[in-house]
Amino acid sequence: MSGLAGKIALITGASSGIGAATALLFAKHGAELALTGRNEKNLEAVVKKCQEISSRKPFYQTAELTNENDVETLIDSVIKHYKRLDILVNNAGIMEMGSIEKTTLAQYDRVMNANVRSLYQLMMLATPHLKETEGSVVNVSSVVGSRSFPNVLAYGVSKAAVDQLTRCTALELADYKVRVNAVNPGVIVTELQKRGGLDEQAYEQFLKRTKETHALGRPGQPDEVAEAIAFLASKESSSFITGATLPVDGGRHAMCPR
Repeated sequence: MSGLAGKIALITGASSGIGAATALLFAKHGAELALTGRNEKNLEAVVKKCQEISSRKPFYQTAELTNENDVETLIDSVIKHYKRLDILVNNAGIMEMGSIEKTTLAQYDRVMNANVRSLYQLMMLATPHLKETEGSVVNVSSVVGSRSFPNVLAYGVSKAAVDQLTRCTALELADYKVRVNAVNPGVIVTELQKRGGLDEQAYEQFLKRTKETHALGRPGQPDEVAEAIAFLASKESSSFITGATLPVDGGRHAMCPR
């Protein structure tokens, strides 16, 4: 991943989970980081760890990505600080449980605004800068975007939209040598499901079930997804890949468990 050295990378949702793991990995490979998240304390802890790895202190800024002004300020601040942008990692997102009978429109709006609308705006604002550097975008989607699962309806719809956003923008930006790809994780050990409504007991059972739902018989770890993100972000390792949605799910996408 030497292709990441010296690249300016903006990573959203960097205060925990996959975003934090990606920040640490990018720091290890010499990237110059711009990190954002909602939890300032956690974000500062990730910044400190990145600085210990690379000796370079990342630029960081808290932001609520469903707030248009926050997104505009974030992009402006990153460009002001680094003068350019090479890589955008759209990792921030939320999950809410619910079926067609139980999901409210308020839930639907929250999920779609966080998981799709904010990405759309970030990509819109980042595109002029990525064109200048022939940069890349990596969106963090989900296996739920390509396979159907019950009781996470709004989340599944949002991730299917992220997959299509990835493919469409990959075609639109190909002439400028800007690559756009996505990773589609399976069950990864983060706080996502618990924040989405699972209590500790339900979450423990959820993880145990991966023995049946994932071909490799276990949930994934954030650093395993981070490695795939780094692969797609680096022109050195994936220069001829764009419009791809890469499963990082222990084989779950190939299975049909009930």
